[in-house]
Amino acid sequence: MIELRNMQLRILTPTKCVVDEQVVKIIAEASNGSFALLPRHIDFVAPLSAGVLVYTNLSGVEKFVGVDEGILVKCAGMVRVSTRRAATTPDLSQLQEHIHTQFEAPAARTVAARSALARLELSLIRRFIELEHQP
Repeated sequence: MIELRNMQLRILTPTKCVVDEQVVKIIAEASNGSFALLPRHIDFVAPLSAGVLVYTNLSGVEKFVGVDEGILVKCAGMVRVSTRRAATTPDLSQLQEHIHTQFEAPAARTVAARSALARLELSLIRRFIELEHQP
């Protein structure tokens, strides 16, 4: 039996590899809450929410990465995170502000735009139905 003491973490965006490092612990946020991964954790797949992914490197230093929505896959000693956007900053408060302005706010605007479009479509359908029933 192979004893796993660490994991290889790769955080990938469509244009680059943001993190490629040996780690001993990962904390991430899924749509149903936060979770932690350790080297001997079972293989795992989770959809990620926009937020802060925290990992501890081999030296015991915690590092923070802001990630947009994405997917995390753990298979044996490899953990891959695929996301549209990811950001690293040395200051956690700056990272949280960056996540809010760059990841969460545009998502909220998209939801509002889709809702407005749905209302317009519904209004158009109602008008067609009214025209159909006119003598």
